[in-house]
Amino acid sequence: MKPITMVIIGALLVALAVVGYLYYQRTNNDITIKLPKVEFKQ
Repeated sequence: MKPITMVIIGALLVALAVVGYLYYQRTNNDITIKLPKVEFKQ
């Protein structure tokens, strides 16, 4: 049972890291695009 559990935990950590990285990239791009617009409006 231990090897199977370790594989599942490892796969979940890798998937979480990939999703987190993609979300960060998408959010980072949105923020850099939106901030100048907000500054120009002020």
